[in-house]
Amino acid sequence: MFGIVRQKISAGGSPLLAFGQRIRPAVSAWRGYSSAAKEITVREALNTALDEEMSADPKVFLMGEEVGEYQGAYKISKGLLDKYGPERVLDTPITEAGFTGIGVGAAYHGLKPVIEFMTFNFSMQISYAKIIFVWDFRWVLLKLLLVALQFWLLMQAIDHIINSAAKSNYMSSGQISVPIVFRGPNGAAAGVGAQHSHCYASWYASCPGLKVLAPYSSEDARGLLKAAIRDPDPVVFLENELLYGEAFPVSAEVLDSSFCVPIGKAKIEREGKDVTITAFSKMVGYALKAAEILAKEGISAEVINLRSIRPLDRDTINASVRKTNRLVTVEEGFPQHGVGAEICASVVEESFGYLDAPVERIAGADVPMPYAANLERLAVPQVEDIVRAAKRACYRSVPMAAAA
Repeated sequence: MFGIVRQKISAGGSPLLAFGQRIRPAVSAWRGYSSAAKEITVREALNTALDEEMSADPKVFLMGEEVGEYQGAYKISKGLLDKYGPERVLDTPITEAGFTGIGVGAAYHGLKPVIEFMTFNFSMQISYAKIIFVWDFRWVLLKLLLVALQFWLLMQAIDHIINSAAKSNYMSSGQISVPIVFRGPNGAAAGVGAQHSHCYASWYASCPGLKVLAPYSSEDARGLLKAAIRDPDPVVFLENELLYGEAFPVSAEVLDSSFCVPIGKAKIEREGKDVTITAFSKMVGYALKAAEILAKEGISAEVINLRSIRPLDRDTINASVRKTNRLVTVEEGFPQHGVGAEICASVVEESFGYLDAPVERIAGADVPMPYAANLERLAVPQVEDIVRAAKRACYRSVPMAAAA
């Protein structure tokens, strides 16, 4: 990677600069739906998007733990090391704060890093030294010094994302662009406990200067990742581990190398007239299943795939609510200060007079994620939770307050 930086900041005859002049469209013409031609998995969609963007622009490079020799912890980077070499697919030590800072510095110099976290929980990484157990008193002082040194050296990866990447453009009066993508799995997987199951959508979406994307389908993953890599600003790209292996139908248009999904535009996955359901990432699939169940009971639900958490497509959300007069928000994260809370505030501010029922919010339980499988299921929203909320909004069931 340092070889790439040296090329970038050296004399103007650099091949990096010569090839980097290629101009590509920021986004392709957007369509709400794509006619299905074949099926590809989310993993394949992300892999091909990375491959095509690295092929089109030599300034794009990938960096993270096990992205090279191991071909990615989730095989997203499969084949990229063989094709582009170790200067553009860089394996790093287990120090998220270190390679996140290196990536931001490279972006300052005009490169386009894609930083992969094994999980976004590791974007909060401080130091593994904090778990050292001291049994021998003679080593207490040395152990404490090691802890202090590692805390000072590593700090947090989120410091580079928030204080360096997100704020530099504003603090430099627009003179510094930071074209960097932070990507990896976000939210709950299965049986990985509280420290590996956190949803960071609302955390990062609260920070000006960042763009935050959360794909659901293969079309989302492919189109949004391309848009993120081409964007001049830092983008947090929140994937879902449980979606990597899911296959979705895509059209020939989606498979075209110029395809791109515009940042800040939601997608209406299913049209309806009785209640609006907003969701992102894995919860979109749950919302669609809930809509099928509701349809059998005479309730027509409109399902909105947010795609973009920041900027949020408030226009599409409010237009839908003004049509259906009811709203259910769905997310995996904690309820307090969540994405659903922001959507509710937007609807109350812009479409309050159109509401015929109180807004319903479905979110994860307000507790750290349990490890036990039965408790984990109770802590994450399920299809039946969405169905009950939609029925309450449509006055088809006893309200929660009355039942209590």
